[in-house]
Amino acid sequence: MTQEAHVTQGPLTTEAGAPVADNQNSETAGVGGPVLVQDQLLLEKLAHFNRERIPERVVHARGAGAYGTFTVTADVTRYTRAAFLSEVGKQTETFLRFSTVAGNLGAADAVRDPRGFALKFYTEEGNYDLVGNNTPVFFIRDAIKFPDFIHTQKRDPYTGSQEADNVFDFWGLSPESTHQVTWLFGDRGIPASYRHMDGFGSHTYQWNNEAGEAFWVKYHFKTDQGIKNLTAEEAEILAGKDPDSHQRDLREAIERGDFPSWTVSVQVMPAAEAATYRFNPFDLTKVWPHADYPLIEFGKLELNRNPENIFAEVEQSVFSPAHFVPGIGPSPDKMLQGRLFAYGDAHRYRVGINADHLPVNRPHATEARTHSRDGFLYDGRHKGAKNYEPNSFGGPFQTDRALWQPVAVTGVTGETVTPVHAEDNDFVQAGNLYRLMSEDEKERLVKNLANAISGVTRDDIADRAINNFRQADEDFGKRLEAAVQALRG
Repeated sequence: MTQEAHVTQGPLTTEAGAPVADNQNSETAGVGGPVLVQDQLLLEKLAHFNRERIPERVVHARGAGAYGTFTVTADVTRYTRAAFLSEVGKQTETFLRFSTVAGNLGAADAVRDPRGFALKFYTEEGNYDLVGNNTPVFFIRDAIKFPDFIHTQKRDPYTGSQEADNVFDFWGLSPESTHQVTWLFGDRGIPASYRHMDGFGSHTYQWNNEAGEAFWVKYHFKTDQGIKNLTAEEAEILAGKDPDSHQRDLREAIERGDFPSWTVSVQVMPAAEAATYRFNPFDLTKVWPHADYPLIEFGKLELNRNPENIFAEVEQSVFSPAHFVPGIGPSPDKMLQGRLFAYGDAHRYRVGINADHLPVNRPHATEARTHSRDGFLYDGRHKGAKNYEPNSFGGPFQTDRALWQPVAVTGVTGETVTPVHAEDNDFVQAGNLYRLMSEDEKERLVKNLANAISGVTRDDIADRAINNFRQADEDFGKRLEAAVQALRG
């Protein structure tokens, strides 16, 4: 099925609107002569063609997206005053962008890699961006390590290829990654499609209610299509035969009316419990056990409309975890704190200072009222309005009510490690995940990891990486060591 094209009937024109007499032949000095610089149609077309691409995302470059609807299914007003969550049955337009992390724009979809799950809610109080993944945890807990981590996942500056030495050197020296690596090389490491995977906010966020009470929360999006994954062998074949497999699957499902959906839940921790919880609740490398904080279902997300232009609506879409609305805010999670700056800065560089003016990014249920002016591709929307605040000319004014509740802090400034709680440990949850697996799942996990580690050229890097898994679970490490030795001879 092909989307209906929106083409204006009539003569072809230049960008300035002048009619084009001949779009087949360049203007020359006589028959067979050199091309003339006065052929402005030729120059315009070539110059525009040279500039059709913008810098791709450094991470999450390979993606697909769709519009949808979020519907509130249960009352959560005791926890948050966010208007779009204010009553059961209320609906909010959304845009969801899925992506892989490490691959570039031309990479294949069916690869072992986390998947981005970036969701924009077009609420009446402004856009709320929930920028998560298909995994509840991540490789590191502090944003200062993020550039180093991504450099290990990208192409080596000398070889131009991803190198197992770099990947496992960093992971081996960063034991907090053990939980996420165990997840990534398990059965859920290669989703069969974007429709058949869960999504997570991953970070801890703050909800606050009308009474000013604060709660720490974690978001969960459980696929209603059921979890489906690919084995390493299946993915290798699919990635070669159909690099666009996940994008095509999502688009075609929506075209035929098979709208994918997710059941949305939240874990809620009263703010006062964070300080004495058995491990740091703001540590992105850990999950909150459901036995401690059970899932509270409160919504349904459905994707029901494809974008009409991939570049305009998927490639130029921008998401920032700093886009909050009243009743929702950040937590002291150090990875989240870094992302609050980094995402907006990346989009200002990549798309431009006025990226939020584009249709996919601007508010749909309200109007943005700012004093920001000018810059590349500014559209003059403010006309002659005053560009400062306060002013006495009827301009936008502050509300005097913060979006989230303040967090008490103590101590001195400095480069500090993450606070240690009674049961903080980099290996416990990775071991718990391994022990939850069936025997078949364990065998596939060990095989996948062994195949990857066997590509490491230095014994010390391989041994260090294996030792992290041994500390998570003795059986895990023993099996992995034997499998790697068998592959390495």
